[in-house]
Amino acid sequence: MKKGYLALCLLLVLGLAGCKGAKAPAADTTITQEQSKRLETDRTAAKQEAATQAQTETETQTAPETGAETETQEAETKAAADAEVILGDEQFDEYIPLLEGKRIALFSNHTGIVGDDTGAESRHILDALIEHGINVTAIFSPEHGFRGTADAGTNVADSVDEKTGVPILSLYHEGSHYPSRESMNTFDILVADMQDVGLRYYTYYISLYYLMDACAAAGREMMILDRPNPNGFYVDGPLLREEYKSGVGRLPIPVVYGMTWGELAGMINGEGWLETGKDALKLTVIPCRNYTHSMKTSLIRNPSPNLRSMRAVYLYASLCFFENTYVSVGRGTEMPFEVYGSPYLKGENYDFSFVPESIDGAANPPFQGETCYGRDLRDIPLEEIREAGINLDYLIGAYHDFEEALKEAGEDPAAHDFFGYQKSGGKYWIDLLSGSDDLRKQITDGKSAAQIKESWQADIDSFKAQRRPYLLYPEQ
Repeated sequence: MKKGYLALCLLLVLGLAGCKGAKAPAADTTITQEQSKRLETDRTAAKQEAATQAQTETETQTAPETGAETETQEAETKAAADAEVILGDEQFDEYIPLLEGKRIALFSNHTGIVGDDTGAESRHILDALIEHGINVTAIFSPEHGFRGTADAGTNVADSVDEKTGVPILSLYHEGSHYPSRESMNTFDILVADMQDVGLRYYTYYISLYYLMDACAAAGREMMILDRPNPNGFYVDGPLLREEYKSGVGRLPIPVVYGMTWGELAGMINGEGWLETGKDALKLTVIPCRNYTHSMKTSLIRNPSPNLRSMRAVYLYASLCFFENTYVSVGRGTEMPFEVYGSPYLKGENYDFSFVPESIDGAANPPFQGETCYGRDLRDIPLEEIREAGINLDYLIGAYHDFEEALKEAGEDPAAHDFFGYQKSGGKYWIDLLSGSDDLRKQITDGKSAAQIKESWQADIDSFKAQRRPYLLYPEQ
């Protein structure tokens, strides 16, 4: 019995507005009515799909030989369906005694809601620690800041939490993503509690890596209060090569690596990926209970400004390859990473259009004020997106149609390098995102999506074997 198919969707409460007594400005966590409706629709659809899968799974089981086996199977089905995923941060009895009498730093943002509780008594992990008498001396914040509202990649200044008076130390400040030596002297144990989306170019885990390395070098401990990975049900994509490490890729893992932070941190430490060496960090993980990697989890608020729905979270693995090409992913609209388009893509295949504008979370987006013609992916069922994994058809199709459009317009394609709209340090962005120059060259050489994905398989299989000792949860 695949228990993951029987689990209801976990609610991922991503915002400080629900914190008991929180005084943060409403703009820090408020979502629009339209976004709320879309997210609720995603959540409902995910629940319906989970229920359908559970029923199908039950109906297709081989008929048991005895009545006793039938009763056992029914009991297992009910237990799995009733099981409630308990997050690491809910298990106070497990970790509060380990923090008492210590100076504690917190690595978190607006997503650190204890138990992802949606009720009136919901609390941020910062509030919960302080209520339990823990001495929180500093907060480290990742890309987008502690409130999760800053634009991608922009500097975020240090500040102070209004409610508690605890200093907030930005890891995206003054060009450095590494904690200062002074900040490392302010605590004994660093506690991490934050919602990630499980993709190699989603930068929260890179900040975690830097903090792990800094803690190991300074002789500090780290504790991770684990959370489910919404993309934790599969592994896909090419591995990162050493020479393509960057701010959007740090580790030799696939684009979709299928691990929680607790699992990934164990692998980082155990494989010797820290600059300080193998097992250099004293690491404690408080794992989730009742979680498996086959579960499909659902959020009701965005983990970052441009991931506003489960559809965007799933499509991010495919559409992020468009970043800094001649194609927009919808930044500067109400539907980022649910659409794509370009002023250069016109014709019957691209009858959908949008105009990016400068908005909160997407200042000065690509093709601002220009009409972009492309595709609207909001009607694709979530299960279809999940089953496809990384879908290269979007990227390959847009690349070839872009080339054809330039020829028809009498323009030289060489003067408009599809992948070279913007580069970083002399490298194509798609090379940094994909982890090497292979994907870009395979596309320009005319390889199909199936051929490219087949070229990844050996590395994926090898990675799965390598990660196996670090998995804390069943894969099924």
